[in-house]
Amino acid sequence: MEWPPKYHTDYHPSPEQEYWSRELETMSPADRDKTILAKLQAQVRYAYQNSGFYQEFYKDVKVDPTNLANLEEFAQLPILTKEDIRHEQEQHPPYGRFICVPIQEIFRVHGTSGTTGRPTVFGIGKDDWDRIGEAHARILWGAGLRPDDTVMVAAVFSLYVGSWGALVGAERLGATCFPFGSGAPGQTERAVEWCTMVKPTALYATPSYALYLAETARQMGFNPKEDFGFRFMFFSGEPGASVPATKRLIEDTFGCYIVDQGSMAEMTPWMSNSGCKYLDSGMHLWQDIVYTEMVDPRTRLNLSLGEEGVPVYSHTERTSQPMIRYWSGDIARWDMVDCPCGRSYPTLIKGIYGRVDDMIIVRGQNVFPSRIEDVLRGLHEFGGEFRLVLEREPGHMDNLTVQAEVSAQEYATREFNPAEFEQIRERFTTELRRAIGVSVGVQLKAEGAFERTQFKARRIIDLRTPS
Repeated sequence: MEWPPKYHTDYHPSPEQEYWSRELETMSPADRDKTILAKLQAQVRYAYQNSGFYQEFYKDVKVDPTNLANLEEFAQLPILTKEDIRHEQEQHPPYGRFICVPIQEIFRVHGTSGTTGRPTVFGIGKDDWDRIGEAHARILWGAGLRPDDTVMVAAVFSLYVGSWGALVGAERLGATCFPFGSGAPGQTERAVEWCTMVKPTALYATPSYALYLAETARQMGFNPKEDFGFRFMFFSGEPGASVPATKRLIEDTFGCYIVDQGSMAEMTPWMSNSGCKYLDSGMHLWQDIVYTEMVDPRTRLNLSLGEEGVPVYSHTERTSQPMIRYWSGDIARWDMVDCPCGRSYPTLIKGIYGRVDDMIIVRGQNVFPSRIEDVLRGLHEFGGEFRLVLEREPGHMDNLTVQAEVSAQEYATREFNPAEFEQIRERFTTELRRAIGVSVGVQLKAEGAFERTQFKARRIIDLRTPS
């Protein structure tokens, strides 16, 4: 096997083809494991021989990183965390000892925002960037994008790699690209105008931004379904696209289908978790591009199909800054799904529906924000946004209050007064209790009370004091 693989950049399937590569996408899981093992053997050997970090990281492992016999031996390598990356890059700025090519070969520098700690930096070589484009093109083809589409990329163009990955993949596929961006004051209003003029057929954004775009369009007198031209949307950055009620709302609002995507920026090509037009929810795991394991969040041992755990990701063809067995911190359940698309990958059946850090334990029950979102968006009285307020008194259990907007249609002829909506509050309380198995407080707010976002929504307000 040639590693790293070389791709023919002039290759394009005919638009009628379901697959970019039928052989790779439909092979039996057993045969795919052989392909994956060969790629991982080469990837780990390369990283170990060229990275000072991995030489130190693997010094006490009981297997030979240069000669892994099987996937079971691969699973004995230690799991890499964001804290490991931060520590390494503090000691050896800016990239740490992860870089396996001459510094002069770094083509792009990207990174995380550092909202929860020191930003992480990752350098991407030109060859890797080309392979990312190839991978994203193949996956976007599987999601339904075609060369005659016009793709509006309505996400921040910055260190955030999502926008760039969507752009380079669409370019490699041969689609017309419309890199509109987001985040500037008044930009969403301009986006509405441009949508009516250009009529893009595909949108990349976050689910929250798609809903904000629709809300802004209605305020400006436009109907997103009739005045825009979207047939397909693909999302990353937050769980909404696999939340059933949110998915239905976006599809009904725009008259199109949507696809959930995304792993982690550090793992670009991040689209290696991707839905297709046939999945009601969830994402196929394109294992030959980025290999995914599911591990127990406590023991960190590998889990079988059908179980819930934390995805752990590994590059299979990265030469510049490879990430091997990288802890995502997300929560998902995986299994094999008989999908009409015919792809034989395992699937995150409900997408990524939470994070280990975001899981809220209320009186012994695990509560995920995505489940609350699903309930609220299924209620016609809901006004579009919500917040989750966590409080704790010393020596007491956590309390959760759901602050939810009420649709303006419910008080169209009068001032909003929460006291007048006790029936709605009780309905919200009852439906939430039925869905999450525990009672929570509910506070009603007027529609528009919470700021809309042009990027990822931040809905958890943690006011807890230490016990």
